[in-house]
Amino acid sequence: MEMMNHIKDNVEMIGGSVEKEVGILGSTGSIGTQSLDVCRTRGYRVGVLTAHKNIKKLEEQAREFLPRLVVVSEESGYADLKRALADLPTQVRAGSAAMLEAAAHPRVDTVINAVVGIAGLRPTLSAIEAGKAIALANKETIIVGGTLIADAMKKHGARIVPVDSEHSAILQCLEAGRRDQVRGIILTASGGPFFGRTRQELRGVTVEEALRHPNWSMGAKITVDSATLMNKGLEFIEAMWFFELRPPEIEIVVHRQSILHSAVEFKDGSVIAQLGVPDMHCAIQYAITYPDHMPISGKRLCLADYGSLTFERPDFETFDCLRVCLAAAQQGGLAPCVANGANEAAVELFLSGRIGFLRIGELVEAAVERVKTGDAATLQGIEEADRAAREYVKSNV
Repeated sequence: MEMMNHIKDNVEMIGGSVEKEVGILGSTGSIGTQSLDVCRTRGYRVGVLTAHKNIKKLEEQAREFLPRLVVVSEESGYADLKRALADLPTQVRAGSAAMLEAAAHPRVDTVINAVVGIAGLRPTLSAIEAGKAIALANKETIIVGGTLIADAMKKHGARIVPVDSEHSAILQCLEAGRRDQVRGIILTASGGPFFGRTRQELRGVTVEEALRHPNWSMGAKITVDSATLMNKGLEFIEAMWFFELRPPEIEIVVHRQSILHSAVEFKDGSVIAQLGVPDMHCAIQYAITYPDHMPISGKRLCLADYGSLTFERPDFETFDCLRVCLAAAQQGGLAPCVANGANEAAVELFLSGRIGFLRIGELVEAAVERVKTGDAATLQGIEEADRAAREYVKSNV
């Protein structure tokens, strides 16, 4: 799989130039709003904005950035958005087809995909087919559709650079040597708000407690994934695809301070790490400006302020989502897709108060064991596996 080669081979795209025009899919979420911070600071033209259903925030963003196109994927929001933006020269569209058009907009150079969940897969494919540079925050794209994405990148010559802080760190560390000199990577995890607790202590945790991440400010779904450690399992699979690694070449280490974002170990024993304050603006900007490190505002890292950095092994028994994800990675095929789909459905149920915190991992594990899947190399096979996983979860509540 040649994903890393395509990242390196297509660096002639605009890079840090202020002439860049950016499209942001999922602009009203945490990554989307931080991406707009970066565009505002660097003076990038924002040509496209999309959101699922947050009409009020999307209107505010459109009035500030005056994009060429605004899309709401939830069609029921179209009339309100159209009316709200009637005085602007901005085109307003709605629906899934409009999302694909937004991802491939001809005036946009770089597409930031910050859509949550498997809903980001088709827009990523649309951007690839249009030959865009893609800053990918939607990890599910790679997790469920790695084969499809790799084939499409090879065919269309697109470039994907990861936005996740861990994968951004790995990409930066790999600049220290050749790929064939790498022994493996160290993927760091904050451990979330519940690391160190037993399963018994987790039985009664509330949604509010699960949403109190100690280091990062993120959307509700990814914050719950961080609390269950599912997010680290998904990032493990993402790293396998992005950096052409086998499961034994990836080590997960809990690093509570979230300062060392990840590291690469070379065959001579050298370990190159990337450090920084826990702030996504840096990773977002690097994904847009790759391979350039451009000036950025915000707090700078002072190691003396932290005093010490700690590292621990994960608790795979208490945090069964992580264990199940690693098993799905070993299994391959559509197992990661099933794990992701089951998790999305289970987290939605948890956030709505219909299941307890520990039930998330139990449902994901059962789905991976029992849901039958088809061909991982087709979009139809991926979407059928995702649908079956969700239906399994909902029918077992």
